[in-house]
Amino acid sequence: MNIKSKLIHSLLPPPVRTSNSQYSMVFPAHDDPSRASDSLISLALEAAAKAREIRLDEISAREKGPPYYVNLWPGEHYRLLAGLVTALRPGLIVEIGTGGGLSALSMKKYLAPSGQIVTFDIIKWRENPLSCLNESDFLDQRLVQQIADLSEPAMVAKHRQLLEKADLIFIDAAKDGVMEEKFLANFKAVAFRSNPLFVFDDIKLWNMLKIWRNIALPKLDLTSLGHWSGTGLVEWGGSNIM
Repeated sequence: MNIKSKLIHSLLPPPVRTSNSQYSMVFPAHDDPSRASDSLISLALEAAAKAREIRLDEISAREKGPPYYVNLWPGEHYRLLAGLVTALRPGLIVEIGTGGGLSALSMKKYLAPSGQIVTFDIIKWRENPLSCLNESDFLDQRLVQQIADLSEPAMVAKHRQLLEKADLIFIDAAKDGVMEEKFLANFKAVAFRSNPLFVFDDIKLWNMLKIWRNIALPKLDLTSLGHWSGTGLVEWGGSNIM
């Protein structure tokens, strides 16, 4: 915990004792710039129903040690991500933020044989000490890593032909509300072949509140059926992004 967080916690102590506490804020729905569409609600319900039956034991076995998160649902998003893949049947998934690789593995398990996940990060997965990936995960080319920062317009332009084919884009990067704003601005220049589903992680964290609130596309806060720190679904389409 940094100095700023320690100061805030000392001025406003958390109401409960827990292993991790983050500050957030609640807002009314009537003045939100967007609403969930019927299709987005239907997709979310289908994905949640599938997540209820999904088990990711072999992926959880790769976790470095307790606490074990992968099969915790609701509360963590891994089974929901797998449920979304099962319900949506995407041909191409773009993940922004490889991290330890558990999200990519969870989605890959339920990806169609002809599908592919391209995961972007600024460091190679082998260089991440928390990585749960291994060489065999990449052999069939259904999982590929690209080293690029998609908050940079030049990198989006470089990978535009790939991004245009995306059916699902999972954004799990800095969660600082700045990088995500750059992602959205850059993606406005991408001529998507279909209107992809965007999945945002950590939308309840303080730094993410503004960016989530300002998204003026059909969106749905699915936190209660996803990640405790926030899971948001967005239907890409229309012209008013921010």
